[in-house]
Amino acid sequence: MTLRKTYILKLYVAGNTPNSMRALKTLHEILENEFKGIYALKVIDVLKNPQLAEEDKILATPTLAKILPPPVRRIIGDLSDRERVLVGLDLLYEELSENDFFTNNPKTFPSENTKHANHKSDD
Repeated sequence: MTLRKTYILKLYVAGNTPNSMRALKTLHEILENEFKGIYALKVIDVLKNPQLAEEDKILATPTLAKILPPPVRRIIGDLSDRERVLVGLDLLYEELSENDFFTNNPKTFPSENTKHANHKSDD
């Protein structure tokens, strides 16, 4: 049996605006499909509880905050970009090509052979 992470999330909204409702609907769909019930979600209306937004330094709504597991992450907007939300929640990792890490340019990352070939020995 494998242990699954439990996610603690807070969604900050400003009343029933279209962006807030879209964020809530999209988030519920993602949570039901990806988390399969292993999460706790608290929806905070900053118009009714401005002190909570101030304490958590929320500057815009809607904002989704992933509290647990660490690190804390925040996603601002209506959450309509599903891939961005999944990456922000650490459920999907952006694919990086080998070129993002490696290069064939010897001036940038010289190989051992390149170093020795250009180095004159005193022997």
